[in-house]
Amino acid sequence: MPVTFRSTAIPHVTVCELHTFGDDRGFFIETFHQEKYSEAGITQAFVQDNYSHSIQGVLRGLHYQYPRAQAKLVSCIHGTIFDVAVDIRKDSPTVGQWVGTILSAENRRQLYIPEGFAHGFCVLSDMADVVYKCTDFYVSGDDRGVLWSDAAFQIDWPVRNPILSEKDKALPRLEEIPDEELPRYDP
Repeated sequence: MPVTFRSTAIPHVTVCELHTFGDDRGFFIETFHQEKYSEAGITQAFVQDNYSHSIQGVLRGLHYQYPRAQAKLVSCIHGTIFDVAVDIRKDSPTVGQWVGTILSAENRRQLYIPEGFAHGFCVLSDMADVVYKCTDFYVSGDDRGVLWSDAAFQIDWPVRNPILSEKDKALPRLEEIPDEELPRYDP
């Protein structure tokens, strides 16, 4: 099987471990197969792919889109990142909890992040190329975020003084976001 799905501490956030088929010429990896992912509970259709290139120490996030929420399937195809998903769904039993994992070109993992979660990552290698699939299109008016260092989450980021965009520096803490700008938990 070209992919193994591993549950995390938060239901539906899933680590996908891709298998490599290699020989002396190089390798081949199947990065997505709709039927196999659907069997693992990842049933949404992906409609947009994004590519991000960042240098060491960059932290991007924590971002989400609302009301047109996006689930994401994140991969690091060059370098190494620490990837994080935070449950920000109003009334969720796991609201405020987070899952973090190392994604790299070497470990060939993906992180599936459901709708209603904020997403962020920091770059641990000299540089990193991150690609991710989204289940809805980017809408600038729906672009939202939560402060990466919000004490309510207690995320153990492996960088202490990250390089941040001006936008990410100014993001609010979760408690400062109006209820009408947060996704809802739908069991």
